[in-house]
Amino acid sequence: MKLVIIIGPPAVGKMTVGQKLAEITGLKLFHNHMTFELVSNFFNVFESEEGERLNHLFRQEIFEAVAKSDLPGLIFTCVLHFGEDNNYDYVTSIVESFESHNAKTCIVELYADFDVRIERNKTENRLLHKPSWRDIQTSEEIIRRLDAENRFNSIADDILPFKNYLKIDNTNLQPEDVALQIKEVFAL
Repeated sequence: MKLVIIIGPPAVGKMTVGQKLAEITGLKLFHNHMTFELVSNFFNVFESEEGERLNHLFRQEIFEAVAKSDLPGLIFTCVLHFGEDNNYDYVTSIVESFESHNAKTCIVELYADFDVRIERNKTENRLLHKPSWRDIQTSEEIIRRLDAENRFNSIADDILPFKNYLKIDNTNLQPEDVALQIKEVFAL
């Protein structure tokens, strides 16, 4: 069993890299919008307690089921707010859950220049898998606001609680190349 968690800011390429990594490793991809899109049909995931609760509940159930299964592993993508301990705790709890079932775990942080992320927000693949982001003007406004209010990438002074950690600047890299690098570094 293997667990790869890909973190990074909105539109950095987490899902697309995860798709390519799934193709070359046989791991299943569980990208963060899979639960967002489901729950958002009923509740706002970010602005209602019930939306947050359901999003968390569905994810936890999937993590526990996969960790106990005979699947080869899981790739999970999420946005992490650096500098907020409770976000580290969330990722750490997922890792600990899988490691309690003897899984090999690793965390990959993706970074890309802001202008590149704005362009990636418009890609056909992203819009196909993330219906709530199809209004490009609104989604771009959300990305700009979120970036102004949060820090989604680590900095040199951060003390991160993760072992098996890799940070990749994928500004000028193809998703296939990033996936191959992850596979090679972590021997997936």
